[in-house]
Amino acid sequence: MLTLGVLPGDGIGPEIVSSARRIAERALRTVSIDVQWRELPFGLAAISEFGTPLPEATLTGLDGLPGWILGPHDNAGYPERFKGTLSPGGAIRKHFNLFANIRPARALSAAVAAVCPDLDVVIVRENTEGFYADRNMYDGAGEFMPTPDVALAVAVFTRSACERIAHQAFQLASDRRKSVTIAHKTNVLAKTTGLFRDVCLTVAERYPDVDVRGEHIDALAARLVSHPREFDVIVAENMFGDILSDLAGQLSGSLGMAPSVNASHTRAMAQAAHGSAPDIAGRDIANPVAMILSTAMLLRWLTGHDDGAPALGVAADRIEDAVRHTLDAGVGTPDIGGTASTSSFTEHVLAALP
Repeated sequence: MLTLGVLPGDGIGPEIVSSARRIAERALRTVSIDVQWRELPFGLAAISEFGTPLPEATLTGLDGLPGWILGPHDNAGYPERFKGTLSPGGAIRKHFNLFANIRPARALSAAVAAVCPDLDVVIVRENTEGFYADRNMYDGAGEFMPTPDVALAVAVFTRSACERIAHQAFQLASDRRKSVTIAHKTNVLAKTTGLFRDVCLTVAERYPDVDVRGEHIDALAARLVSHPREFDVIVAENMFGDILSDLAGQLSGSLGMAPSVNASHTRAMAQAAHGSAPDIAGRDIANPVAMILSTAMLLRWLTGHDDGAPALGVAADRIEDAVRHTLDAGVGTPDIGGTASTSSFTEHVLAALP
């Protein structure tokens, strides 16, 4: 029995998480694995009952699990006292030290228009420090205002964090096309991104079969559009990685189809790269592909950890194949030019599973 956590989230979160759960459950059944879902309070719904979007009981419930699904969520819809604070998803990442955010981007189907149909890249994003001020302080955010007219933010880069994310990138590239690009801005941020680049280059010496190069983040972003085939794995600090992965998701078809997984060495969390889209919540038109594929990524991650069953990888492959088959058949939600609802798209993917 496989037990996975579920945090439905806000906005469209419950809709697309439900879709991902149903599809994962069916795919796992095809490889004779039963799954038990442990749904835990989280987000706006948890505030009304527990007074916080991330109750202590939720962290305790996740603690004994190898992985879980996190639905999209958004502090903007929370009561004023929670705005400007660390998001509940960010608090989970920090609590469990989910330092690696893996975000692949590639065109899934010729039926979905893509700016760069040849793009097949994975953004490996350091998830705990860098330029996002809400992730690099022990207690509280790294932003402060000495006067009402001056706002400052602190960026933090440590050798140990740079090393571990670099290893993730090079290990991933070793199983792909054996190329890593280091995103940096050393001509302006010489000490911070310079440390990131230099540590990544040092780690590269342990992977002689993998080509490595560094590129300034602005030039890299432009070249990702003009020469997408040049890129295999890109390793970046968290803000650069976040921006690049959103760009790559859109270039490959739609941000609504951009999956990701957040992982430590012992746990992983599936999380779609997009937001909670409260403006379309409850209308049954949200694109569930990113959440479905994030869940497949979680299953594949579990295959390689803690003696995970190889069948989990087979289930992940079947989910991806079923999504691709559905898109190839011209079935899509409105954001990608289709007419399918969230629920009908889900039914088509279920029907495409063995």
